[in-house]
Amino acid sequence: MNAQPAPDHDAWTAWHPAELGSRLSSVSKPWCIVGGWALDLWHGQQTRDHEDLEFTILRTDLGVFRQALYGLDFYTAGNGIVEFLPAGTEPSAAIWQIWCLDIADRRWRVDMMIEPGTPQTWAYKRDPRLTRSRADMVDVTPDGLAYLKPAGVLLFKAKHRRAKDEIDFANALPKLARSERAWLKACLERVHPGHDWIGML
Repeated sequence: MNAQPAPDHDAWTAWHPAELGSRLSSVSKPWCIVGGWALDLWHGQQTRDHEDLEFTILRTDLGVFRQALYGLDFYTAGNGIVEFLPAGTEPSAAIWQIWCLDIADRRWRVDMMIEPGTPQTWAYKRDPRLTRSRADMVDVTPDGLAYLKPAGVLLFKAKHRRAKDEIDFANALPKLARSERAWLKACLERVHPGHDWIGML
């Protein structure tokens, strides 16, 4: 077990996406950057500050990513509780989020999200019946960084509608392709009926 307690939940000095991409360059399993950074990779520039860096993997691939992200300890995060995940230990099925701690600097570097689905199929974590081809949901920057396309990112952001989520939606809306608008609108009508964004799409 880890002898040291986890640092404060706000002890974040997140990597830039390029750092994560470099560390995962040899991994062939599917992964992609999500959240606000995914939108900025799509925009082609950083539009705002980011407190953290989030990326997703499939649950069955967790061991591969733990091995690739050497120099880090891993902590499950759920319901406000952050607990050390010993090497070789699988998180419970109720865990969908793993924080990655720089062992030397005792700072959180990246937030590894577990998603349902398969290598070919993306599934919405909050309603896994909502699926789409992974090829239709994930794009890649010229530098080779995989990221969730904006409609998928905004679907997640629609639930909480924090100030930064509203900013991200406003920045993305004028650039969203018609097909992406239609997909996001249909998803919101299903999982968040009556949402204000529906009328804007």
